[in-house]
Amino acid sequence: MTTFTGESYESAAAEARSLAHPLETPADLDPLLARIGDARYVCIGEASHGTHEFYAWRAQLTRRLVEERGVTWIGVEGDWPDCWRINRWVRGQDDQDLDVRGLLGRFSRWPTWMWANHDVGEFLVWLRETNRGRPLERRVGFYGLDVYSLWDSLRATMAWLGQHDPEALPTAWNAWRCFMPYGEDPHRYARAARLIPESCEDEVVALLTEVRRRVGVRSDDDELAFDAACNAEAAADAESYYRAMVRGDRASWNVRDHHMAGTIDRIARHLGPGSAGVVWEHNTHVGDARATDMARAGLVTVGQLVRERHESDGVVLVGFASHRGSVLAAGGWGEPERVMPLPVARAGSHEWVLHQCLPRRASLVFPEDRSGPWLSTWAGHRAVGVVYDPSRESGNYVPTWMGGRYDALLWFDTTTALVPLRHEPRPTEPEYETEPSGL
Repeated sequence: MTTFTGESYESAAAEARSLAHPLETPADLDPLLARIGDARYVCIGEASHGTHEFYAWRAQLTRRLVEERGVTWIGVEGDWPDCWRINRWVRGQDDQDLDVRGLLGRFSRWPTWMWANHDVGEFLVWLRETNRGRPLERRVGFYGLDVYSLWDSLRATMAWLGQHDPEALPTAWNAWRCFMPYGEDPHRYARAARLIPESCEDEVVALLTEVRRRVGVRSDDDELAFDAACNAEAAADAESYYRAMVRGDRASWNVRDHHMAGTIDRIARHLGPGSAGVVWEHNTHVGDARATDMARAGLVTVGQLVRERHESDGVVLVGFASHRGSVLAAGGWGEPERVMPLPVARAGSHEWVLHQCLPRRASLVFPEDRSGPWLSTWAGHRAVGVVYDPSRESGNYVPTWMGGRYDALLWFDTTTALVPLRHEPRPTEPEYETEPSGL
């Protein structure tokens, strides 16, 4: 991996300074808004799942996109059923007796702090208030893109079929009965499927086919039918994901990112050609894998897939980076969160260059020509997961060609830890990791 030293640093620093704009107030996002223009897809990252500044400024940028660019939906790195409840709340449809703490208190899958935190809560309150002044068809939605909700999605699909198409329930019950012996433990199911040549793949695919057919002919209760269809897709892909994950290879990463990109496509189709969306995910999903060493391992990312599928509609990828500070994370999978130090960035990394040459925060908007000495150089770019050990920093740097990975970067020299709405309890049973990287 290349590092910046001597003359390479000087020329890279000069280019980074030439691209940087001040970032002190929301009005300072104007150059980035100009770069986004009328792009239909804006994917906004974060360099960790536990940094206040990343969440707060991502929310500020999203607010402006809603108000000034007509964004109609937000898709996040969360489960479909959990975020569907948020979607109904911010659009004034369900749970209006709950405050935002009560709403986010329903998140139960570790790590809850990713969504049950002060910054997300503040944004959701703003979004609900903004939606109240709009007709229902123009209210901004909030959707989960992730793939982990196997049992919750099965339950939701069965509930919809029971209410709207009870004659299809036998197909749903076949899928449910197949999974029942595993006690709603996807890892137990995945381990069993590895040891014996039988799985529930056929049953869950049959359920997905049935729901697709029945949703396709419905014209009433469109929102609820859409929810059922997305839950069926999530259940089918979750079954594939957990089987791939337990094998110990990285195929599960691609199952997950293909599912998230597919959910983005389903939301865009459902809301129509006039819709525009914002995606909130970690840098490792938002950035284009082809500009990292992930591509050599055969991995893809959401940012790459959205670019490949929707370039003609306009796609902008925005990353985040920081030099030092504190971060909210856990020492092991399933453990309670704690505030940890974020050490200074490694010498020669992208963060190290930006620390040397930029003020405490800045937005860097990339030009069309990205052949310059900073944008075109491969160097380490830090990624912190929900599991983190500050004393083992070397594995947290992804070799990156910055000009290919993003279209813009928001820079913060010093950052602070996210503040959760509640603390994670100590697990009574082991919590099994769902991604080796913790991202």
